[in-house]
Amino acid sequence: MTDSRIPTARLGAGGPEVGVQGLGCMGMSFAYGPTDAGESRATLERALELGVTLYDTADAYGAGENEKFLSPFFKAHRDEVVIATKFALSIPPDDPTRRVIRNDAPYIRQAVEASLKRLDVDVIDLYYMHRRDVNVPIEDTVGVMAELVREGKVKHLGLSEVTGTELRTAQAVHPIAAVQSEWSLFSRDIETGVVPAARELDVALVPYSPLGRGFLTGSFANADKDLTADDFRRQQPRFTGENAAANVALLEPIRTVAEAHGVSLGQVALAWVQHQARVHDLTVVPIPGTRKAGRVEENTAATRIELTEEELALLEPIAGKVAGDRYADMAFTSAGRE
Repeated sequence: MTDSRIPTARLGAGGPEVGVQGLGCMGMSFAYGPTDAGESRATLERALELGVTLYDTADAYGAGENEKFLSPFFKAHRDEVVIATKFALSIPPDDPTRRVIRNDAPYIRQAVEASLKRLDVDVIDLYYMHRRDVNVPIEDTVGVMAELVREGKVKHLGLSEVTGTELRTAQAVHPIAAVQSEWSLFSRDIETGVVPAARELDVALVPYSPLGRGFLTGSFANADKDLTADDFRRQQPRFTGENAAANVALLEPIRTVAEAHGVSLGQVALAWVQHQARVHDLTVVPIPGTRKAGRVEENTAATRIELTEEELALLEPIAGKVAGDRYADMAFTSAGRE
């Protein structure tokens, strides 16, 4: 165990300075099966000790329960943390299992007020559009978000699952500090459009699921067999059936590199994502999610792993061989719009 704090990086040209690795908090109260509140609180505290300052949540995580859970930690450390939350996935009152994408002005204003109340803060540091409603021009959506900045309710703006073209359009309306998209050894489609646009515009990339929702750590091999019934990974095509069997075999190169360094598979996967900052010449701040303090220690230690050119070459082909889509419904991603 080490107490070495991770270095920092700035999100966007005028955005906040944060640790080069953040913490995804969704699983502390949503999506990944049973949780332990005490253990999650200890994880938040340990992350902060190690220099993790960007904490990521969303109003859709547990229908607001994740924001409520995080509120006491944020209040206790308000000057030390950067709070990131999101809007856009509306939950219909008649069907709490559904998510409807909304980017219209009345909804955004309703969402920000609700998040501020649940978080019990005066201002949100980084406010993301969680998903894109293609029926609303993105310049209109960002225009409303910019009004929230002027009104002092939000400090910085972010987008999630957008294309390079959409990012450029948004940036022309108001500076964007960060784009959050899935980016890992299993998911590299953003390198075609949004990564070059982010580099050009000096926008940071905040990769979610940098550990492939835990699959890249080797912690499970088949969601149907290894995970609880309420774990949403059982609904994701990559982690079940024949796809899972095929994808498990892709972990072998990661295991080879891990053994050479004497580290875990997850640390290699995270080191690869962190290395993309140098490859693409832009700020990259991944937000691996965990509910365990020991895992935060492991994850942050990955920022100090240097992969060789030979090792990077060994890992390079993995993404092109992955079986199955990221989601059962890819309409919730930018994939079909790039």
